[in-house]
Amino acid sequence: MFRIFRTNLQVQTLRRGVATSSIQTNPQLPSHSYGHLPTSQSPITSTLHFFNSVMPDGKQIPTYRVLNGDGQVLDGAELPEIDEALARKMYEQMVQLPIIDNLLYNVQRQGKISFYMTAHGEEATLIGSAAALNNSDEVLGQYREMGVLLWRGFGYDSVMAQCFGNYEDTSSKGKQMPVHFGSRKYHFHPISSPLATQIPQAAGVGYAIKRDPLRRGKNCAVVYFGEGAASEGDFHAGMLLASTVPSPTLFIARNNGFAISTPASEQYHGDGIAARGPGYGIDTVRVDGNDVLAVLSAVREARRRCLEQGRAVLVEAMTYRVGHHSTSDDSFAYRPRQEVEDRKRIDNPIARYKKFLESRGWWNESEEEELKDRIKKEVMKAFRRGENLRRPELKEMFSDVYGGEEPWNLKEQREELKALLKKYGGDWEPWKKELKKFKGEGKEFIE
Repeated sequence: MFRIFRTNLQVQTLRRGVATSSIQTNPQLPSHSYGHLPTSQSPITSTLHFFNSVMPDGKQIPTYRVLNGDGQVLDGAELPEIDEALARKMYEQMVQLPIIDNLLYNVQRQGKISFYMTAHGEEATLIGSAAALNNSDEVLGQYREMGVLLWRGFGYDSVMAQCFGNYEDTSSKGKQMPVHFGSRKYHFHPISSPLATQIPQAAGVGYAIKRDPLRRGKNCAVVYFGEGAASEGDFHAGMLLASTVPSPTLFIARNNGFAISTPASEQYHGDGIAARGPGYGIDTVRVDGNDVLAVLSAVREARRRCLEQGRAVLVEAMTYRVGHHSTSDDSFAYRPRQEVEDRKRIDNPIARYKKFLESRGWWNESEEEELKDRIKKEVMKAFRRGENLRRPELKEMFSDVYGGEEPWNLKEQREELKALLKKYGGDWEPWKKELKKFKGEGKEFIE
């Protein structure tokens, strides 16, 4: 079983120096009186010394937390700057995610969309980080970051348009799989299916921001990924690039315990993803990803460091994926159902935050019922509208595939389709039926 290690410690900057392994009998750095290596701060020692930790005492990296499981502020913890309006907005945004997820998950099971992925259990990580960012920061997501877009104003109609691939889909005009969102308006780069490709791209985006006088010191690139993606070479390429060619790139690792069916215990032998940051000279923090206020505070500070230093920062959010990996997965084939039910009950990020709001007098049960009822009605309205809209015009199949001049092979394919539609589109019943699903019914090719 994947275990999350938590402490009551505050955010701290991890030391870049070497530390001692917990297996050594004498957990002290070897004494040195021989100076340092040239062009280095590494002290010369005559004692053979191995190390295997980023913490001075060989212990695991602490996890920053503000609220305990009952929504009470921990002794010594400092609340992030937050007023009632922001606190309520964050809660409402968290509550809407499982409502949308449940609907679209069931819709996929009915065969109305081809695929879906939920963010069950990760609501605090997504909304807490979204609230800490500037809405003009460039976001490169993986698969579960719909909440970041919703926070910025991406509406339910836009969500449904993308998942159904209808003509209102501004993400890709019906070309992408469901949950592969993108929005130029909301500074959210299009999601791509290959794992971890967005990580080195984010380092490039961060460098581009640094070179732009109008955005330097004002914005950063933010990249989300799971701990499974951190096993890809692209993770190390992105971290290395952002470290050696410094750029304001904020890496947010959602360590939810599983890379599809592979538990975190089989993904790495070291101390999670946070242990890798100091190796690249990157400021790093591990945060309780089920504590929305801890995430808000940690990401705010991480973003501040990105902007002030012009360098990368790594945040590892420790959470738990209570849903299946996707509609292509049955997680109970590789983990006990009771384990999932226990996590829902004892470490629910929405329930924890709700208790905090209630203790402040910022929320009550009547508001809870009204909120859920309103969201369900709005989501269902958007769903019914989205499933009945036609697909984009058939010609959009060829648009926005390449930048610059259109290549010869795409022109050739368009002319081939045009010839086929003119020959069969008006007479063959299967094609006539299929063309009616498109806006304009393909008439731009037939007439």
